[in-house]
Amino acid sequence: MSNPISQHIWETRYRFHGNGGSADASLQDTWRRVARALAQAEPTDRAAWAERFYRLLQDFSFLPGGRILAGAGTGRRVTLFNCFVMGPVGDSLEAIFEALKEGALTMQQGGGVGYDFSGLRPLGSPARRAGSIASGPVSFMRIWDCMCATLLSSGSRRGAMMGCLRCDHPDIEAFIDAKRRPGALTHFNLSVLVSDAFMHSLAEDGDWPLRFPAEPDGKVVRVLPARVLWERLLRASYDCAEPGVLFIDRINRVNNLAYCERISATNPCGEIPLPSYGACDLGSLNLPQFVRDPFSPRARLDLPALETAAAEAVRLLDDVIDVSGYPLPQQREQALASRRIGLGITGLADALILLGLDYGSGAARALAAGAMRGICRAAYRASVALARDKGAFPRFRAGPYLQAPFVAALPVDIRRGIARFGIRNSHLLAIAPAGTISLLAGNVSSGIEPVLSFSLQRRIHGPDGRSQIHHLEDPAYRRWRELRGSAPLPPCFVTADQLAPEAHLLMQAALQPQVDSAISKTINLPAGIGFDQFRGLYERAYALGLKGCTSFRPNPVTGSLLAAEGVGAHCCSPEREGD
Repeated sequence: MSNPISQHIWETRYRFHGNGGSADASLQDTWRRVARALAQAEPTDRAAWAERFYRLLQDFSFLPGGRILAGAGTGRRVTLFNCFVMGPVGDSLEAIFEALKEGALTMQQGGGVGYDFSGLRPLGSPARRAGSIASGPVSFMRIWDCMCATLLSSGSRRGAMMGCLRCDHPDIEAFIDAKRRPGALTHFNLSVLVSDAFMHSLAEDGDWPLRFPAEPDGKVVRVLPARVLWERLLRASYDCAEPGVLFIDRINRVNNLAYCERISATNPCGEIPLPSYGACDLGSLNLPQFVRDPFSPRARLDLPALETAAAEAVRLLDDVIDVSGYPLPQQREQALASRRIGLGITGLADALILLGLDYGSGAARALAAGAMRGICRAAYRASVALARDKGAFPRFRAGPYLQAPFVAALPVDIRRGIARFGIRNSHLLAIAPAGTISLLAGNVSSGIEPVLSFSLQRRIHGPDGRSQIHHLEDPAYRRWRELRGSAPLPPCFVTADQLAPEAHLLMQAALQPQVDSAISKTINLPAGIGFDQFRGLYERAYALGLKGCTSFRPNPVTGSLLAAEGVGAHCCSPEREGD
């Protein structure tokens, strides 16, 4: 590898060091190790499948999730899944600490965790069996935060956690404000589970009841105007970049498996809404690798090659499910029952620049949507073919599955194939942040985010806690300079801070109809944006049909995500976890 950042990421994150010395002498050895390990799940022609997987990996066309790269073929007791949603947190001390133990065991093996804490009784309510007073969900979340910090101090992989709470929980205000104190819940991302009923009440300027348990007949603790609660959430997001919002009723309504599961949380970055004990099996197609003749009148995205790669990536990710270890037996049972995978994209912004398209333009959104549509259809066709050869996922039921909104909108040939053969994977698509694997691929732009800066200094932490500062250049910028020297940059070279918030939302909205899970996307905002300009962001996200929304504005609490020509934030902070 000629790129120093790629070399550093490989050596510190993904290179396998055996007990008798290094087992991976080069990155190509890593690709070979992963390809051979995953091909063991194939019933026949394992050597041929190992070679096909290797070719998919070896030029960075496809980037599997970081746990796959680090763990496949090592023989170590680790999971190949990046993240899990854990089981419900029961409202008793025994249940709470059982949930904590399950989270610790999962994080010890490298998995991030997501929880819905809505089942815990609110602060001040009586715990009659113990004769005491409940301390509320936020207080128990602090125990999880300490657990995560303790595991990190023991040398475990830096993990991330998602904490969710329903918008009608009596402690929702304390949850919204939990990160106003610097240093609080630093290992959590926070998201409010926002219901359709709340959004309707907000639109009507109505009152909103807070109740426990979180059921229609649950005891109403108090009532406040929906607009007051919403304003509090917006102020916290504006000041602290958290919490984000998850439109939980929409997530459940369009879920391919709505007939057999209920979702109340996501993985730490939000791209995979999951039922209890569900897992993230992630990988990203690297779009710049499919751009032909960049910065020329002939510049184009090679859609046939992209769709071929998507089909092979589906098979690779499906094999991960059978090869991986699982921290808990419930996680294995859930993964095998639905065989969810999350195939996504990374490098979108760089690909658009190479094609001469401004990220904020309608043409860029049309190109991105067309690429994702091709990936979606290739992935579903590949999964139908896998079902024909290997069998459908066990919870497949043709009638209700074909009626799911996403599946109902697929082309006729795919629906006919599903009706005839079933489908191997209940869900196939998710767009993750892909931060660290994008650094491995030469610092391509992460996921579908715009380029943050074309030149910057970034502090990269290793597994031992020590860090190095690297000077990074965006690869599309570097390619332009190689081809055109000091010629002025064309209009396609735009960075996140040059884009209006609406441009971020519109790109996410353009892609969501082609993604059956969800999209991790941060609406990066300039530090000087006024609150009045920010205020309508999340309502606009709901109106556009998004499943969730997260924003980031540099401020004294959060600092700066990345600093151009300065020292950047931790590259795997919880906000960027998912690789």
